[in-house]
Amino acid sequence: MAVVKIYDQDKKESGEITLSSEVFEVEVRPEILNLVVRAQLAAKRAGTHATKTRAFVSGGGAKPWKQKGTGRARSGSNRSPIWRGGAVVFGPAPRDYSFKVNRKVRSLALKMALSSRLAGDALMVVKGIDLPEAKTKLFAKVAGTLGLSKALIVIPEDDRTLTLSARNIPGLTLTTPERLSVHEVLKHKQLVLLEGAVEPVQARFSL
Repeated sequence: MAVVKIYDQDKKESGEITLSSEVFEVEVRPEILNLVVRAQLAAKRAGTHATKTRAFVSGGGAKPWKQKGTGRARSGSNRSPIWRGGAVVFGPAPRDYSFKVNRKVRSLALKMALSSRLAGDALMVVKGIDLPEAKTKLFAKVAGTLGLSKALIVIPEDDRTLTLSARNIPGLTLTTPERLSVHEVLKHKQLVLLEGAVEPVQARFSL
C-alpha cells in the first residue's frame, strides 16, 4: 500500500491517504500502454476522407475527339485519372479506424498509467479546490501555488465553477473518474487527484 500526503489548495499538508496497491503499484508494460493509446486515438478519427473515382466525376459522356487523325493521343473520357480535373485512382475512402481492445487489457493499461505517475513522483492528492466564483485568475493562482504546469486534475464529479475557471488555462485539464483515460493520464506530466476522487477511481477496478 502506498501512503501519499494530502495537501490543501495552499499546498499545506493536511493528512495522508493510503492508495490501493492493486491500482497504483502495478508493473508498467509499455507495449500495453502503447496498444491502448493507439486504440483510443484511432477511435477518435473521423474517417470521413474521400476522393472521387471515375464513377463520381462529372463529364465523360462523349469521346473528346475521334480515335484517329487528330494527331493527339487517343482518349475515351475526360474523367480519366491522367486528365486535369479527372478522377483519382486508389484515393482514400471512408473507413472506420477503430479496433477492439479487450476490457481487461484497457483496465490494466489505466492501472499502469496511474502507477507510472505515482512511481515518478508526479501524483498529488489535494483535499479540495474551493473557489468563491468562476474566475480563471483564481484557478490559475491555485495551480501556481500547487506547482502545476501540465496537469490532469481528477475531480469527484462535474463542477461548473471549476470547469469554467480552468478551461482557458493552457496545460490544465479537468476530468472525472468515469472519464479518466490512459491517453489523458500519459499526455500530462502531472496527475492531481482531489481527495474525493480517489475512492471512485479505485472503485472502477473493483467490479
